[in-house]
Amino acid sequence: MNILCAGINHHIAPVNVRERLAVATHELTDVLRRVRAIDGLTEAVVVSTCNRVEFYAASICPERALHGIRTYLSDRAGIDAPLYHHDTPRSVRHLFRVASGLDSMVLGETEILGQVKQAYASAADAGATARTLNKLFQRAFRVAKAVRSDTQITRGATSVGAVAVELAGKIFGDLANRRVMVLGAGDTSERTARSLVSRGVKTVIVSNRTFDRAAALAGEIGGMAIHFDHWQNEFPDVDILVSSTAAPHPVVTRAQLEPMMRHRAGRPLFIIDLAVPRDVEPTVNAIDGVYLYDIDSLQDIARRSLAVRQREIDHCERIIDTHVADFVRWMRHHHPTPAPASVLTPALPT
Repeated sequence: MNILCAGINHHIAPVNVRERLAVATHELTDVLRRVRAIDGLTEAVVVSTCNRVEFYAASICPERALHGIRTYLSDRAGIDAPLYHHDTPRSVRHLFRVASGLDSMVLGETEILGQVKQAYASAADAGATARTLNKLFQRAFRVAKAVRSDTQITRGATSVGAVAVELAGKIFGDLANRRVMVLGAGDTSERTARSLVSRGVKTVIVSNRTFDRAAALAGEIGGMAIHFDHWQNEFPDVDILVSSTAAPHPVVTRAQLEPMMRHRAGRPLFIIDLAVPRDVEPTVNAIDGVYLYDIDSLQDIARRSLAVRQREIDHCERIIDTHVADFVRWMRHHHPTPAPASVLTPALPT
């Protein structure tokens, strides 16, 4: 028995290519049925996320199975997509790295594990898996758990928005009852606001020079919109300010904030200035109770967090290598007939 992996990801293809192969939830059962009909293929799991589309298969005829998978993917994409492929043991190692977040756009991110679990559950529910892939994916989940618990690969945030949310949590603890104001309705402030909402924030006020855009963003995140000329009226009760306007000069000044802070009874104010040029005067940070972070300081924190994760890669790889060797021994024991020598062309490095 051989385990194959063929697919495409963010390392080798842009989004306009990846989206051609993406498998929507409603078509997954049909795709699994078509893949399992490929000659020489007995089991299959399809992992489809925004950053990757990967087909895992168990086969006793790897050459025919791989040819069938490549033909199916090329037909689906409508182009000769730049696919990578692996067979045992590299396919096993690749899955373990994917589930552990080592092959992700953000090193060590944990969302991929849930996506791989859902992909496996869908395949199992459709009757597309049996002993080999069941054992493989259950082992992958164990590996991901070991990597997360035994290393620091998931420690610290590595994006500006994630850093901002992490800092807000350190300042306020529970964010559920905190009020957020968003000045500007651009992509960066929107992503940060969404991250805060995902952490429990329930009250978000959006203000933008174009009111319709503020109203649209507020509607999407369950907030309220106010006209830009009126944002200072709502400001005294705000706990977190996210600012990213296109103004050529500061829109939040020390002269504005100092009188407001005197009436907050020691309640802190966290300001996330994502604008370039900056929206908030740097001297605001000297006001008692104000915590100001601009985009450079947030990126610096993100870089330090990423450096910590990168130092953990060797530790993670050693854990994975141990599990790969153990799984290959299991395959040899349960499939005593030697697997045919690989006839595949050299795979891309993982």
